[in-house]
Amino acid sequence: MLRFPESRIRFLKMARPSFSLSHILIFPLLFHLALSKTLKRDVKALNEIKASLGWRVVYAWVGDDPCGDGDHPPWSGVTCSTVGDYRVVTELEVYAVSIVGPFPTAVTNLLDLTRLDLHNNKLTGPIPPQIGRLKRLRILNLRWNKLQDVIPPEIGELKSLTHLYLSFNAFKGEIPKELASLPELRYLYLHENRFSGRIPAELGTLKNLRHLDVGNNHLVGTIRELIRFDGCFPALRNLYLNDNFLTGGVPAQLANLTNLEILHLSHNKMTGIIPVGLAHMPRLTYLYLDHNNFNGRIPDAFYKHPYLKELYIEGNAFKPGVNPIGVHKVLEVSDTEFVV
Repeated sequence: MLRFPESRIRFLKMARPSFSLSHILIFPLLFHLALSKTLKRDVKALNEIKASLGWRVVYAWVGDDPCGDGDHPPWSGVTCSTVGDYRVVTELEVYAVSIVGPFPTAVTNLLDLTRLDLHNNKLTGPIPPQIGRLKRLRILNLRWNKLQDVIPPEIGELKSLTHLYLSFNAFKGEIPKELASLPELRYLYLHENRFSGRIPAELGTLKNLRHLDVGNNHLVGTIRELIRFDGCFPALRNLYLNDNFLTGGVPAQLANLTNLEILHLSHNKMTGIIPVGLAHMPRLTYLYLDHNNFNGRIPDAFYKHPYLKELYIEGNAFKPGVNPIGVHKVLEVSDTEFVV
């Protein structure tokens, strides 16, 4: 009789295939996923979007099921998840393909969307008020389009929203105070539009807001009006107010924004002296004061700040001997830096 060494026997035992309980449970799950159909509501919505977006998208959207079937993969830019017996569309990313035409209202029928990215196209017209239906939306990216009109107040119904990118469009009117109703909002990009009026002070109540950019608009008012609430902007790191028509001075209360790293006030109509309290903001790294009507002296404490890398002061009425810090270059924080 052929005999194997004990070590060989142990190896053979280890090499034999085994099926654990987890294997038994996963096979029905995979079978279930394969049989799941996309919710008819989402199929209808995506086909309406397909009809409105034109050939640039149509060529990549092949098959009857946007989430994919046995013969075709999911449509390009479409991400789905399984909920119960159906698949639903959770992400739609169709960007930089020169889509021309109005915002596709059918998008607002994709009620399970968590991400909508249509940036860098040629969309026109307003954001429809039906946008408020997307209660699960976390990221809305519409920058670099030709969208117009006012932002609908219904945008305040997107309670899960964390990232809002509306920069580089042609929006007008006032910045809606309903944005302050978005408790999870962290990044708000509204620069390079045609907004007018005052920045709503209610934005200061957003406990999670880290980045606020309203630069390059037609905004008026004062910083004091913006930070009038006690404990406002507790998490704010970057504040861009540049290239507007803001007046008044820099209030000492601004130093209470202790997490602030970037303060961009360039190209406004602001006046007065720079309060020494700003020099004691522990994280301040970039301070842009240029092209206003500030006067007096820059407190010496700014030049001793351990983290301040750049201080731009030209185009003001400061006393002689006031010097900048750093080499003058335009600091732009890219939108994509915060897209997750």
